[in-house]
Amino acid sequence: MSRSAARVLVVGLGGIGCPASLALSRAGVGTIGLCDDDEVESVNLHRQILFAESNVGEPKVEAAARALRAMAPSIGLRLHARRLLPDNAAELVAAYDIVLEGADNYATKFLAADACAVAGVRVVHAAAVRWIATALAVGARGRPCYRCVFEDVPEGGGQGCAQAGVMGPAVGIIAAAQVDLALAMIDGVSTEGQLVTFDGKAGVLRRRSIRARPQCPLCGDSPRIRCIESEAYSANA
Repeated sequence: MSRSAARVLVVGLGGIGCPASLALSRAGVGTIGLCDDDEVESVNLHRQILFAESNVGEPKVEAAARALRAMAPSIGLRLHARRLLPDNAAELVAAYDIVLEGADNYATKFLAADACAVAGVRVVHAAAVRWIATALAVGARGRPCYRCVFEDVPEGGGQGCAQAGVMGPAVGIIAAAQVDLALAMIDGVSTEGQLVTFDGKAGVLRRRSIRARPQCPLCGDSPRIRCIESEAYSANA
């Protein structure tokens, strides 16, 4: 697939989604979907690089679209001013070739993983909390997958960057790794099962391959997740 023909959905226009969207547009990706239902806040500005003070209070998808078009006028953008939810996830991801997931909560991350597996769509997950960040590439066959590593939504929803904090450099570096994995997929290079980890305090970036977990409910030997059920993502409501 050529980059100009590729369709990539970015889920979450936060500290990861902003630099990822910018890198995709500069790399010549033809169509980028922007999915987020939030508005720009002043506390976002230190790490969400598509926004300025003048954007505070605006829908993120609209502010991001203007910034991207200013830098890449020919880019094709699709704006989804909504949250990825169980009732729209499978249909939304099915319209794209690759999904870049950079949500700030675990429920959305697992929903994206499951929806992409059900739809047979490749996905690259990315996350960052404090100084630690990860990116994981999952192929269209969905094995190994996000659940092979993280298993399920933590009890009580877990702590994301909103609760625990995040350092701006960490999200920028892991967004670059996420886009690198996605562009390799577009260019025909297999990155399935590759996990990138970054420790900002130690200044260490690692890349390794993971194995599928036989007991994984999504891609294991006896998978149990074959459709999207709202109850499994109650923390996402």
